[in-house]
Amino acid sequence: MLFKEILGLSHIKNHLSSSADAGRIPHAQLFVGPEGCGLLPMALAYAQYIICQNTNSENVGDNEACNLKFKSFAHPDVHFAFPVANTDKVKAHAVSNHYMKEWREFILEQPYGNLFDWYRHIEIEKKQGQIGVDEAQDIVKKLYLKSYEGGYKIMVIWMAEKMNSAASNKLLKLIEEPPDKTIFLLLCEDEEQIIQTIKSRCQVVHFPPLAEDAIANALIEIGAAKPEAMRLAHEANGNFNKALDLLNNDSEDLVFENWFVQWVRSAFKAKGNKAAIHELLLWSEEVAKTGRETQKNYLNYCITVMRQALMINYGAEELAYLKIHADGFQLKKFAPFVHENNIIDITKELEDAIYHVERNGNSKIIFTDLSIKLTRLLHRKKSELK
Repeated sequence: MLFKEILGLSHIKNHLSSSADAGRIPHAQLFVGPEGCGLLPMALAYAQYIICQNTNSENVGDNEACNLKFKSFAHPDVHFAFPVANTDKVKAHAVSNHYMKEWREFILEQPYGNLFDWYRHIEIEKKQGQIGVDEAQDIVKKLYLKSYEGGYKIMVIWMAEKMNSAASNKLLKLIEEPPDKTIFLLLCEDEEQIIQTIKSRCQVVHFPPLAEDAIANALIEIGAAKPEAMRLAHEANGNFNKALDLLNNDSEDLVFENWFVQWVRSAFKAKGNKAAIHELLLWSEEVAKTGRETQKNYLNYCITVMRQALMINYGAEELAYLKIHADGFQLKKFAPFVHENNIIDITKELEDAIYHVERNGNSKIIFTDLSIKLTRLLHRKKSELK
């Protein structure tokens, strides 16, 4: 992948290419940015730029063989680590090497894809993947081997926040003092989940969300009409992966918004209404049947909706990008029920639910408890004391 193929982010492209041209390549870098901003495409382009010794113009003529290997993401001096889990195919001790064929397919098809897209691609969407200690041992073995072409070796760790503590601690020394001409590129969306001892050993590069114009132009190039492209780019909020999903009507948010509308409507009816409470219990059972990654994604979606509703309630509609497409539901009418007297508690309950889902709590109990609490919080008046 070449820098010119990546949407926007020209200042980061210039920073990475100019530092490589000057021979100032940090041995460990942490790329941090929101979903769909292009962390993985940028890491792939940067790796290709370094190993193939491309120039600012990305003239690939002198390095055709090297650049050709990158077209299929099969260069022997670029290694990948990413979250995986055991499946019917890999019964135990799953590591990235077991899924390299699927990984290359994934980044060819969805270079801006998110973690859930990856889990769905390898059919583990009902599990929680991780980068474990077996993966860390594999990384150590790979990086102590000699470079295939005698130049740099690059280890790309995608979704580095999914490294568990055992893997993080095993890699600490290697990240601090890697073999000669070895580069670590750690990519993450949640910087807070990277342990401080690893973060302190990396040069951090922060990625902003993509500009609306960059997303809109890319959508127009693949056949979207300009008005639709502009609308989807605004709704995507800097996330090109979401813009593509919305264009193809394949966004998980379309499912989440139906769940959310059903949930909220039942919660409003539930005060003193036994039938509506029964609806909430049935809703909780249905959501509990889905995978834990789906549940976490849904809860994060709910947090986003609540924050957007609060902004609308307080007159900052220009900052509200979210659209709910479910029939008859208007975020503007829902907004007055989210205010300064309940937003903190609503957010806390949703974050606590995510915490318990991650730690394999009983999903039915978690969502039933959350539904009852949401009912009380949405009925709380602005004037009530907490």
